[in-house]
Amino acid sequence: MVFPGQGSQSVGMQADLATAYPIVQQTYEEASESLGYDLWELIQNGPAEKLAETVVTQPAMLAAGTAAYRVWLAAGGEQPQQVSGHSLGEYSALVAAEALSFSDAMTIVIRRSELMQRAVPAGSGGMAAVLGLDDDAVIAACDEASSIGIAEPVNFNSPGQVVIAGHKDAIKIAIERCKAAGARRAMVLPVSVPSHSSLMIGAGAALKEALSTADIASPTTRVVAATDGQAYTDAEDIRQRLAKQVHQPVHWVSTVNAMTAAGATSLIECGPGKVLAGLCRRIDRATPVFCIDSLDGLQKALDA
Repeated sequence: MVFPGQGSQSVGMQADLATAYPIVQQTYEEASESLGYDLWELIQNGPAEKLAETVVTQPAMLAAGTAAYRVWLAAGGEQPQQVSGHSLGEYSALVAAEALSFSDAMTIVIRRSELMQRAVPAGSGGMAAVLGLDDDAVIAACDEASSIGIAEPVNFNSPGQVVIAGHKDAIKIAIERCKAAGARRAMVLPVSVPSHSSLMIGAGAALKEALSTADIASPTTRVVAATDGQAYTDAEDIRQRLAKQVHQPVHWVSTVNAMTAAGATSLIECGPGKVLAGLCRRIDRATPVFCIDSLDGLQKALDA
């Protein structure tokens, strides 16, 4: 099972799952206790601009991934043999693997989102998606742009899809260089936090302090870290790598390949949207992919 991160959120998400499975709203109620506001109300009614704020999106996607996983179990789905998550999605994966309680994960994620939001001055950071260009060419474009600021590849999402992040002006230059190198598309993403770039090193250091006191256990299920495609080993390993995760690139191609190499015969995206499902299909066309993003998607996954 794979859990999505920021970017998969949408107003009205998981509404149909909630009509059939009360555990969905119960999960959001648990999240709301930690947040101090009604998360389900915000997700169902918006506004979308509020939901897109990282301090809202991160807790929302943790709740969404956990809710979808709980629905899977309530519907009779079997325990996954491996789990992973894209960026923030790793927290949902660790909840599924019983390394973190949902409540403790929510506390950490709230802190994570606040630290990331404050890591750079508002309006100074940015991210962009580059399509149709090989990894080396994207890296070279970022190197050229680095003369005026930080520009780094931060998400190796699938062959021909790389996300870059850093200082806004440097990202603009990198986009120009990518287009000149033959990228099919290169466009700024509607986010202000340059996630997984070296601009987040300070946030990672502060997060390490929060993780040091968190109640973390060894996973009961194999959890593959998306920064390197290697499985988490124990509680201390989780603490160390989650702190670094905010400023290290996501290697999703390596992660999916590691899961299939370790025996995964199907992949289920556990959460709203179908972003990871699309990436997984491009990475490994031979492995069936399903999505628990609706009642229909849940049924197809169960049938398979």
